[in-house]
Amino acid sequence: MRRTAPLVAALLGLTLTAAACSSSTSTAKTTTTLGFPATTTTAATGALLACQSTVKSQTLNKGVLTVATDSPVYEPWFINNTPSNGRGYESAVAYDVAALLGFDNTHVKWVTQAFSSSYAPGPKKFDFDINEVSATPDRAKVVTFSSSYYNTTQSIVALKGSPITTAHSPSDLKGYLYGDQIGTTGLAYINSEIQPTQQPRVYNTLDQAVSALETHQIDAIVVDTPDGQYMASQQVKGGVQVGQFPENGEHFGLLFAQNNPLVSCVNTALAQLTADGTLTALSNKYLGIYNSVPKIQP
Repeated sequence: MRRTAPLVAALLGLTLTAAACSSSTSTAKTTTTLGFPATTTTAATGALLACQSTVKSQTLNKGVLTVATDSPVYEPWFINNTPSNGRGYESAVAYDVAALLGFDNTHVKWVTQAFSSSYAPGPKKFDFDINEVSATPDRAKVVTFSSSYYNTTQSIVALKGSPITTAHSPSDLKGYLYGDQIGTTGLAYINSEIQPTQQPRVYNTLDQAVSALETHQIDAIVVDTPDGQYMASQQVKGGVQVGQFPENGEHFGLLFAQNNPLVSCVNTALAQLTADGTLTALSNKYLGIYNSVPKIQP
């Protein structure tokens, strides 16, 4: 799941921290990525070197990495609605993965792909899509996801002054009436983790659930924390993001056509970015607005 409108701009003017892979030994150097100084510290493992020798012949357009995302795109995932500037969490991740696989910035091409059709079955016009797509079992039946580049959580959105804003112990949470869009990870979380005593109300669209919340027909909605931040601050009149639950395995993955051979090498790159702390550093830089949401227990 993802938000569908821009967040309040709180993270403008940030620069990109990227990783690069250029030799078979550990290096620590400064390079320039899209005009932004980037410090790279990485050990180019044998697996990455092997990938660099093969991936350029496996891409959609030989020698070019084609990356897709929606249009428009929003902060803090992208900055200034410009995926190619290397700024914002997802833009930075895309270029970091590309660098580790041996693609310089001039050989990364961005194309537009609507979120709602990115995980439809069939051929793709991209090598991978990066668009806050949660990797779910149903979606994975027709497309292939990478390992996680961002572990997301679920969060509660309610109205200011509602009892749930102050009374949200695990036992308290069971007593509220929830509502959510059909088929969402939020609805699944309500049923599997919160297990309320009242059957949650299910709506065809998230807008309908928001309307039900604003008119006091339900007590709360459960959505991905990034979506919840936007919803509470921009979409719901009198909305408040009560808190976020612990990680439960839900994550955003890079999306590929089913059985794309690039997935293995991309996962190798993501493993390196995780191990060397790059993903954590980028999260701290760009996603503090989500990291600061209070933690609650289901």
